[in-house]
Amino acid sequence: MIKLLLFILLGITLAAPVHPKTAKIYVWRNESGVLVFSDSPKPGAEEVKTKPGNIIQSSTSIDTKVLDITPQELKEEYEIVIDTPKNNATIRDNTGSIYIGGGIKPRFKPGLEVQLVLDGKPHQKPQKHSMFSLRDIDRGEHKIKMLLLDEKGKIIASSASVTFYMHRASTN
Repeated sequence: MIKLLLFILLGITLAAPVHPKTAKIYVWRNESGVLVFSDSPKPGAEEVKTKPGNIIQSSTSIDTKVLDITPQELKEEYEIVIDTPKNNATIRDNTGSIYIGGGIKPRFKPGLEVQLVLDGKPHQKPQKHSMFSLRDIDRGEHKIKMLLLDEKGKIIASSASVTFYMHRASTN
C-alpha cells in the first residue's frame, strides 16, 4: 500500500510542470528501498539535474481585444454578371429569339432567384437559375440587366446593364 502511494506521488511529482530556475528536485531511497522524489531535500538526498524544457513566458501586455470570440454573421458578397450576349452585340434572328446567360459568384445557393430586367421592366417571374430564353423580341436596341434576389425577394446583387441589338428581316 505504501509502495503504491509512493509510486502515485512519484507520478504526480514528475507530471507537474517544473521550472528549472525556480524548483529543484531531490531523490533518495526510503527505508524500504523505494526511490522517493521530492522538492524538499532530506539528509542523504541527491539533487536531480533537469534539462531546460519548453518554457512559455506569459505576458500581460497582450491586447486581448483582438480575440473577439462573439459569433459574427458572415455576409456573402454576391456578384452577378451577364455573360451572353456581350455588350453592343447584334443578334440576327428573324423569330426574335435570344438566349441570355449569366454567372453568379461565389456560388448559387438554394433560396436565391434571378430576375431579368428587359428595357427597364421585369421580364416574367424570377427563376432559380441564370439562363433565359426570350422569344419574339422586337427589332432594335434593347437593354438587359439581372438582379439576384435573396429568400425574401430583396436585391442582393445587380449586374451591369448590357445593350444588344435585335436584327430581324423586314416584311416591307
